[in-house]
Amino acid sequence: MTPSVRVDARAFAKAESVFLAGEAGPVWRVLEGIVRLDRDSGPIRQPVQLALPGDLIGVEALCERRYQFGATAFTACRLERMALDADSLRLPLLQQALLQHQDRSEDMTALRTGSVPQRITHLLCLMGLDWRPDRRALNGEADSIRDALPTLREVAQVVDAKTETVCRALAQLLPPRSRKPGPVRPVRDWSGVAPGRLTTAWAANATPLGAAA
Repeated sequence: MTPSVRVDARAFAKAESVFLAGEAGPVWRVLEGIVRLDRDSGPIRQPVQLALPGDLIGVEALCERRYQFGATAFTACRLERMALDADSLRLPLLQQALLQHQDRSEDMTALRTGSVPQRITHLLCLMGLDWRPDRRALNGEADSIRDALPTLREVAQVVDAKTETVCRALAQLLPPRSRKPGPVRPVRDWSGVAPGRLTTAWAANATPLGAAA
């Protein structure tokens, strides 16, 4: 009989903790979204890797070890909690983890070298957002891209830049947010105003022809 893998899918909100360094637990597979793996360094977290859909995290569990890094939902995501029914499944998963580590190491190099706009462009591509550096996004599309991104602080940590620099880079890559329509100004009811006063009031509020409204 072929060994099977029991799965238990769970959704995580953006910035929600998946597991902490030092905890013991199962291997997880990312189904949707992106997970950030961090090394605790005193009061701050240092990004180590981003796990994309299809990737495994918590691979230390394959060697019956505790988690070396903490995991946090970089975006809203859905993960598969994997419980192995047989030891024979560990080898293919270990092989996947090894090859995956090489790919994600290359991604982290691209995210932390080159100009900041280049790093952010690579991040947008990893997130699967519809963005290419050879064109400008439309306003509505740019709004969706900005909404999908984590906070400026988190993006800055991943691309190894200051938040101010990330803010300027995003302004170069994307048009500003679409402005929300302002409140509708009520139309004044002039029916109860005497004719003489109405003329004076109209003159005070009228806009000359050709003037900007």
